[in-house]
Amino acid sequence: MNYSNQWLTAFLISTLCLTGCSRSDGDTLAAAETASSDKVSSVKGASGSEPVEADPVVLWDFENKKLPQSIKLENANGRLVSAGNGQALRLQLQTKAHYAASFTFAADKSWDWSNLGNFAFALDIDNAQRSSVHLYVKAFDGDGRLHSRSFVVPEQSQNTYYMELKGPDLSVVTGIRSNPPSWNSAYQDIIFRHGEKQLDVSAIERIEFSVVGVLEDKTLTIDNVRLIKPETLDQNYLKGLVDQFGQNAKMEFANKVHSVEELRDYSGEELAELRHTPLEGRSRFGGWAEGPKQKSTGFFRTEKVDGKWALVDPEGYLFFSTGIANVRLANTSTITGYDFDKAKVPQRTPGDLTPEDSLGLNRVPDAAVPTREVSSPLRADMFTWLPEYDAPLGQNFGYRREVHTGAIEHGETFSFYRANLQRKYDIADEEKLMAKWRDTTVDRMLSWGFTSFGNWIDPDYYQMDRIPYFANGWIIGNFKTVSSGNDYWSPLPDPFDPLFKERAYITAAQIAKEVENSPWCVGVFVDNEKSWGQEGSTASQYGIVINTLSRSAKESPTKAQFVQLMQDKYGEVAKLNSAWNIQLQGWDSFAGGVALSDFNDAMIEDFSTMLEHYTGQYFKIVREAVKHYMPNHMYLGARFADWGMTPEVRRAAAKYADVVSYNYYKEGVSDKFWHFLEEIDRPSIIGEFHNGALDSGLLNPGLIHASSQADRGKKFAEYMNSVIDNPYFVGAHWFQYIDSPLTGRAYDGENYNVGFVSVTDIPYTPLVNAVKEVNENLYQRRFGDSAVGDGKANR
Repeated sequence: MNYSNQWLTAFLISTLCLTGCSRSDGDTLAAAETASSDKVSSVKGASGSEPVEADPVVLWDFENKKLPQSIKLENANGRLVSAGNGQALRLQLQTKAHYAASFTFAADKSWDWSNLGNFAFALDIDNAQRSSVHLYVKAFDGDGRLHSRSFVVPEQSQNTYYMELKGPDLSVVTGIRSNPPSWNSAYQDIIFRHGEKQLDVSAIERIEFSVVGVLEDKTLTIDNVRLIKPETLDQNYLKGLVDQFGQNAKMEFANKVHSVEELRDYSGEELAELRHTPLEGRSRFGGWAEGPKQKSTGFFRTEKVDGKWALVDPEGYLFFSTGIANVRLANTSTITGYDFDKAKVPQRTPGDLTPEDSLGLNRVPDAAVPTREVSSPLRADMFTWLPEYDAPLGQNFGYRREVHTGAIEHGETFSFYRANLQRKYDIADEEKLMAKWRDTTVDRMLSWGFTSFGNWIDPDYYQMDRIPYFANGWIIGNFKTVSSGNDYWSPLPDPFDPLFKERAYITAAQIAKEVENSPWCVGVFVDNEKSWGQEGSTASQYGIVINTLSRSAKESPTKAQFVQLMQDKYGEVAKLNSAWNIQLQGWDSFAGGVALSDFNDAMIEDFSTMLEHYTGQYFKIVREAVKHYMPNHMYLGARFADWGMTPEVRRAAAKYADVVSYNYYKEGVSDKFWHFLEEIDRPSIIGEFHNGALDSGLLNPGLIHASSQADRGKKFAEYMNSVIDNPYFVGAHWFQYIDSPLTGRAYDGENYNVGFVSVTDIPYTPLVNAVKEVNENLYQRRFGDSAVGDGKANR
């Protein structure tokens, strides 16, 4: 797939300077044959049309006989192969044996692309395999700033993919995690993830493509790596996005609803097929009724059975938790672009236990409605319809007093999902509508073969006594905090502050009040995805310690603890100075604050001790609080993100949590990442995973990309089976039940196709069918003919 027209020599020379590619024999742009070639696109885009590129700048077309030296491979092999009437680069990514594999376009000297105007980095990719490939893309500039994106290459496909690096969209704050494409192009845009949207395009250092956390090797063929300019820009790409049902108004897709009658027809067909009891062969609580029975205690607990950790249900049956998290309406609302007089909106009160993103709709008082006005025209123009406040569907307006990220700091919200529930059930009464929603949801869980809910379930499900669930809470308050240096959601608590303990007990008391000692409660998660630290560098792994050491012990209880630990170890400050290679006048200097940037082995050993001491105190206090009010229920930790945990934190959690919990967004679990499970040897659970696709009408597949709804089901099965086969895991929970709003959830703009149901509450049938098959074979695959365990119970 190469290009074949003539370029003017003068333009080619300027291109060479522009791209900064080296002129070695192995570098395509330096080769004499390239100097006489004009590379103009002739590759068909996604729509099958012939896109026209305005003066593309070809970087690599692989027509040389050697691999370009500027392309760096890690855990990958590359070779030139025939492609069409030319050559392309075939890459074998060795991801079965390695956690990650990558190919990187690296500049010997920074690339200066500043005179191109609006442009994107593009390449052609051929995937001949029968499985899709999810690629992560990172671009770095000379200041080390990161621009991160990702995309999926569908199975058995050929296409062109582009990553916009300069353009007007990159400067617009929309409140959507990834915007719709602003380019009019038949090519596939690469989805934005995080980082700096606007890099210094006069000093681009490298662009890296990687595959991470998959269970099989991947093979791709790439060609025609180039810089392209947009033919035209869509000036209205952010306007009129959302129709009256909350769907994408600008495209058609399977099961798109066009009328209330159509919505009700879909619903009637589904409801007629739902079951109301667990699958055959399962206990009342969803355990393996046909398997070996253990000791029954009346509540859930853990036990090791034939070398495999397991949950045991209240009746003594082996139990594996498979289910869906975030079954609540709190995250179904989106910012509308309207606001009210702040004085008429009730603000947070002291002692409030619920974070803003976990509230219900939180509608403003009627007295505030007359003050409604547009606060963000950009957001308001995204909607083709919103109801009047006094109309029946006006019940679905809400309010957020604060957001994590977005176009505005606070404002009105609307839940299209709840509005669609009203439409399809024709129920206006709040209590009756929510009762119908809960009954249907539980029927779905049982029909799809799930054994439980996951985290973040509306507490109104707690006393239904139909399916096990996991309770949750958050410890919030005015206690002191510490920082890891990368506090994504919020700073971390200072567990040595007495106020933290007080708030932990208040939180546990509230959870206990909601659970009412129910045997249907598997256990309790407290807090979520805290930024404990990340392996990779001393600064990132021990950020909590390093940042806290710079503070005064007079204002930081954790710093005071660190001072005491070092005094107990070294006695004299001179010994600390010698070990750390620093010069302090005395322990008072250490207590006052010490800035550290150069680290030696002695420091790192002490940092590790301090980090484990700090995290141990956190988990100790939370466990004590949970057990004080809920002695019959398990404490399940704080659900680590894979980007926010270290060995010290995991060891601390293992000492106090009955089950250690992790959120892991990859395509499967394997020893390439999870080797530490054998070391800590504790029952573990996946609190979150998911995938999504663009054929849903949404703008972002989610954290893991699939090529279609059918591919979502395939990836679900691969992930779940890898968990079921791991002897340390006792369950895994999908995040989440309902798709994110098209224009982003109100709190942080997530706009993912990660639901089992759409905004119109219609299940994704290909995904559901795959899930049913996995769940039907769940216990036989996990335990087979397991004999009775050793009787060592843990609770």
